Amino acid sequence: MNNEINRQTQFGHVTTLIRDAKQRTFQAVNAELVELYWRIGEYVHQQVASKNWGKSVVQELSDFIQRSEPNVKGFSAQNLWRMKQFYETYEGSSKLSALLREISWTHNTIIFSGTKTAEEQEFYLQLTIRERLSSRELQRQIDSSYYERVKLADAKLAPLARVLPQDVTAQFKDTYVLEMLNLPDTHLERDLKHQISQNISKFLIEFGRDFAFMGEAYPLQVGNQDFAVDLLFYNRSLNCLVAIELKIERFKPEHLGQLNFYLEALDRDIKKPHENPSIGILLCKGKDETVVEYALSRSLSPTLVADYQTKLPDKQLLQAKWQEILDALTTDDQD
Repeated sequence: MNNEINRQTQFGHVTTLIRDAKQRTFQAVNAELVELYWRIGEYVHQQVASKNWGKSVVQELSDFIQRSEPNVKGFSAQNLWRMKQFYETYEGSSKLSALLREISWTHNTIIFSGTKTAEEQEFYLQLTIRERLSSRELQRQIDSSYYERVKLADAKLAPLARVLPQDVTAQFKDTYVLEMLNLPDTHLERDLKHQISQNISKFLIEFGRDFAFMGEAYPLQVGNQDFAVDLLFYNRSLNCLVAIELKIERFKPEHLGQLNFYLEALDRDIKKPHENPSIGILLCKGKDETVVEYALSRSLSPTLVADYQTKLPDKQLLQAKWQEILDALTTDDQD
């Protein structure tokens, strides 16, 4: 029996080597393909910039490639223009041009065609690499204004970041989009909590893959009374517990008292000595930013008040909100 177990372990080692080699081969082929498209994009850019080529010449080039290399796909006139756009998007940034070679051509086209600024492009490049997003998942993040929602949260978490030992930037969002749960407009808190816990792999695409789910209605005992955190997570990079309390109504200041109590109980009774202080997220269906600011102004607990939506948000509205914050920061710097 032991020999059989040892042999299975040995065989498993060989299959692991095979999988690792296949992954490295895929990465090498992908890097070569991206490099090829970069060079073609650069050449087309130069020819167009010198006014030697126009649309008709690029179409002729596409036809020539298809006649010369009939078994090679992906060189339509549209794709050649896309390669030109790819090169022009990143030609001035050595940092971004290094990152883009770590992801597939499909991922790259989604990013450079769906973003406007270098900061946004870098954000999605790093997110794709870190979270290992599929092309469908990446498209969903861009469609849901993932970048703007994270940046809005970072701006509001600035005071919190100064008192916590860990860096909380790019970990949370001002608004969480839960369209994957297929919730009706009118629903109960238990429905929301149950749908999240039953669709945890989908939820973690939105919440972040550094979060590990610890449980729904996580039990806490304080004195002789029993309590329960709606949802409890652990974040590997922040090295801390993250408690989520759900409210299907607009934010009220009294909601914070319950969450702060849970954070105190978690830090006293559940948190391990090497872990950082627990963080709380109050997830509401709507909030008044001024009321939130007043409610949090004297709170000592590391807490974020966020809202949730059951449908994809208005991207232009979120971009406008983020631009307002950037404009305000610029004005403050000038003053």
